[in-house]
Amino acid sequence: MKKLIECVPNFSEGRDMAVIKLITDQIETVEGVKLLDIDPGAATNRTVVTFVGTPDEVIEAAFRAVKKASEVIDMRKHKGEHPRFGATDVCPLVPIAGISMEETVEYARKLAERIGNELGISVYCYENAAFHPERKNLANCRAGEYEGLPEKLADPKWKPDFGPATFNAKSGVTAVGARDFLVAYNINLNTTSTRRANSVAFDIREKGRAKREGDPITGKIVKDEKGEPVYIPGSLKECKAIGWFIEEYGIAQISINLTNISVTPVHVAFEEARKKAAERGLRVTGSELVGLIPLKAMLDAGKYFLRRQNRSTGIAEEEIIKIAVKSLGLDDLKPFNPEEKIIEYILRDKNEKRLVDLTCQGFANETASESPAPGGGSISAYIGALGVSLGTMVANLSSHKPGWDDRCPEFSNWAEKGQQIKDELLFLVDEDTRSFNRIMDAFGLPKSSGEEKAARKKAIQDATRYATEIPFRVMQKSFDSMEVIKAMAETGNPNSVSDAGVGALCARTAVMGAFLNVKINAAGLEDKNFVAEILEKGAGIEKSAIEAEAAILKIVNEKIGL
Repeated sequence: MKKLIECVPNFSEGRDMAVIKLITDQIETVEGVKLLDIDPGAATNRTVVTFVGTPDEVIEAAFRAVKKASEVIDMRKHKGEHPRFGATDVCPLVPIAGISMEETVEYARKLAERIGNELGISVYCYENAAFHPERKNLANCRAGEYEGLPEKLADPKWKPDFGPATFNAKSGVTAVGARDFLVAYNINLNTTSTRRANSVAFDIREKGRAKREGDPITGKIVKDEKGEPVYIPGSLKECKAIGWFIEEYGIAQISINLTNISVTPVHVAFEEARKKAAERGLRVTGSELVGLIPLKAMLDAGKYFLRRQNRSTGIAEEEIIKIAVKSLGLDDLKPFNPEEKIIEYILRDKNEKRLVDLTCQGFANETASESPAPGGGSISAYIGALGVSLGTMVANLSSHKPGWDDRCPEFSNWAEKGQQIKDELLFLVDEDTRSFNRIMDAFGLPKSSGEEKAARKKAIQDATRYATEIPFRVMQKSFDSMEVIKAMAETGNPNSVSDAGVGALCARTAVMGAFLNVKINAAGLEDKNFVAEILEKGAGIEKSAIEAEAAILKIVNEKIGL
């Protein structure tokens, strides 16, 4: 798997788009890096930039951006709502794929050292990259903000990890870290009061609020034996939060950093903030996502709210996303475009022409053309997707059948399983054609020398093996779908039992059609042990599918009664 790191630098400029562009242009000069998002904020006077790529290239792009920021941003003139202490305020690295946190830490420290040595900027390493426990928390590193830097840098306790221990008035200090995926998330309130927003923030954030004697607002702060304030923990783990007023929106917000969304997901933070706000006479009107979010976080949110409504979660991905957006009020302040905010959607190749994006007529016309692809493998995968879609439809219809409300979770689980199979089969529609193209590409390799001939032969064999494995996966998933279809024939809405029957016919056809493609592709393989094994397994799946189809049709015909 290719190693991928995400970098999310925050620059202390959110109003002058020309300055921001000078910085982000530097990122795009590095090949192997993709700029995903630029999110400026006028009130905070801060821009959150997100890019992803292979580690060395990400480090180079980050360095170039930090260098340019040090040239075009003057911290002596900076004002904004967000805490800050440098032109490049923070620059965290996040492991995305194929790389450990330990490796990411090494890259973060490498970047920090280069910034300190080559740019003369003081650098603190935070989160997992911290050299000292007290510097793990970014808030500790940034305490006192830009204005407090002369005093802080003079304190031996706060000597920078890299770079000079002298005050750089123009660029300030930069914090470089390695952390888990962080979601920056603001919750909107129907108030202009920063104090009230802070009250809710203190209710929910892990750190909580300072304990006081007597009156919880004006009482004297309780301190421990070391003279440090004693805190009453908030209700959410891995949650940092403060309240602020955003002039451009005319409202107060709870500004939240969710540092581990597997511990506290976005929808949990939203619901908890809504509950605590209501206790204080406030109302949450919506929320705002700053930067990007993983697809899973949005799907988890959408499914949570669907379950709250006692509705099936086994619906199409785009519908789940719509529910998440509306339930979280992510379009409260401005339009929310999932294609620009969800990481997996941004990384998709927008120029790739996919069969599954064609209309029904377009797919049929493409199949009927003189092109050899899509062929029987893609068609088998598509028939399988249609079959399991029918079973999923019966599950969803059954989930909200009048009088069956108590059975909604049962049918929702079946529908969700059906959706997962459908999505994989739709992927295999195009993957079958891609595997065919790989074979054609391999045949087109040069064959002048003996070495080239050997490489070409190996490439052909590898591509042919993959082209055999793809329809075999179609067989497996199509057969798996028959479990959903049979359950719906037996227990689903009886008015839709014929749809389950048609689904079974499609699933069996998909298995048998895909097996023909397994056999014709396997005929070109020299690895006879592999061929014998996959043909034996394929024959077993085909036999089981035919038997399952007969059993389902028996149930269907008995229920129809004619």
